[in-house]
Amino acid sequence: MRILVISDIHANLDAFDAVLQDANGQWDYVWCLGDVVGYGPDPNECVERLRELPHLCLAGNHDWAALGRLDLNSFNPEARHAVGWTSGALSGNSRVWLEALQTTFVAGDFTLAHGSPREPVWEYIFEASVAAQNFPHFETPFCLVGHTHQPAIYEQQNGPGSVDMVLPDPRQRRQLNGRRQIINPGSLGQPRDQNPRAAYALLDLPDGVWEYRRVAYDVNAVQDRMRREDFPERLVRRLEYGW
Repeated sequence: MRILVISDIHANLDAFDAVLQDANGQWDYVWCLGDVVGYGPDPNECVERLRELPHLCLAGNHDWAALGRLDLNSFNPEARHAVGWTSGALSGNSRVWLEALQTTFVAGDFTLAHGSPREPVWEYIFEASVAAQNFPHFETPFCLVGHTHQPAIYEQQNGPGSVDMVLPDPRQRRQLNGRRQIINPGSLGQPRDQNPRAAYALLDLPDGVWEYRRVAYDVNAVQDRMRREDFPERLVRRLEYGW
């Protein structure tokens, strides 16, 4: 079985459709690591697109925020604006679907979380030192996370506190070896690694191969819709720069 691994769609339908076209049916199932909504102009459309596919989806912090489950004081002003707009834009069907999402899931050798296995909804893993603290919090060989909007692989070495960080290369197939790893596919809808192209990955379960990918999409079309809805200009402009 091949898995299409996505995270942080953030209501960006153009990026979502570009990923589906690029993946070109080379997958059997979708694992979405959370934040389907938030920041972007297409929350209901992205929920419906995902629901059309065979999938497993987790809750992210923006999904919870749009449902009123998080204190918005922890968000910056632009993010609070986007959360408020998203909450008002959500349809009843989208809201019911988001409310039912789990925060973690274990599928064979993989633990799935949005932020981290230690704190699934909110913790960011940006550094090898934080990744090292999280390895005791899951029992499977591998853990998939999102939330940072930056692709990365954290591989545990010989000692329990020794972790190496690897930045994956697009289109390079990586054999998952015997070492435990925390893997982030990056953000589909709002990358923040100075690369505006949508990020995703393909996971070949039988062969244990991870392939990280990037694909361009029509950023201007998304920005036009955001401006029509009076999104903060900083949120609009960041899509073209990948930050």
